[in-house]
Amino acid sequence: MKEELDSYLCKTYPKLFVNRNLPMTETAMCCCFSCGDGWFNIINQLCSNIQHVIDWSIQRNESALKWNAENPDDLRDIPKIVQQVTVDQVKEKFGGLRFYYTGGDDKISGMVSMAESMASVTCEECGNPGEGRYGSWLRTLCDKHEEEYQERMKGRFKDE
Repeated sequence: MKEELDSYLCKTYPKLFVNRNLPMTETAMCCCFSCGDGWFNIINQLCSNIQHVIDWSIQRNESALKWNAENPDDLRDIPKIVQQVTVDQVKEKFGGLRFYYTGGDDKISGMVSMAESMASVTCEECGNPGEGRYGSWLRTLCDKHEEEYQERMKGRFKDE
């Protein structure tokens, strides 16, 4: 992924990418986003949704605690706070998006699964509709980028 897109994600979601600059011995996130620019919108929306769920859980928890303190005769259940997600690695593998993380809950797990599914039908290069392309490397590409890829690969594996 382009450096400016990588930087945008890390600056926009600092809680998710808190480990971005840790050494490789502590996180794989130090290697950047190992996928094409075409999946940027999917990853950006996923990160936005994840952080929203976490922030909303905190607000609901604080609101219920405040209510209970002010209304001891009408107590409300205290909603659980969703554990902050920290992203460990984002990459392409076998033509699909892999989003590895720590924290969250079942709702966030479902969102990650949905984003990974969306990427499997989205061109990794441009974000247009794509499909799995099988050759020397598994990738999800649109027709245009598959054609360009095949053109680049011509002659690479022939004896010289």
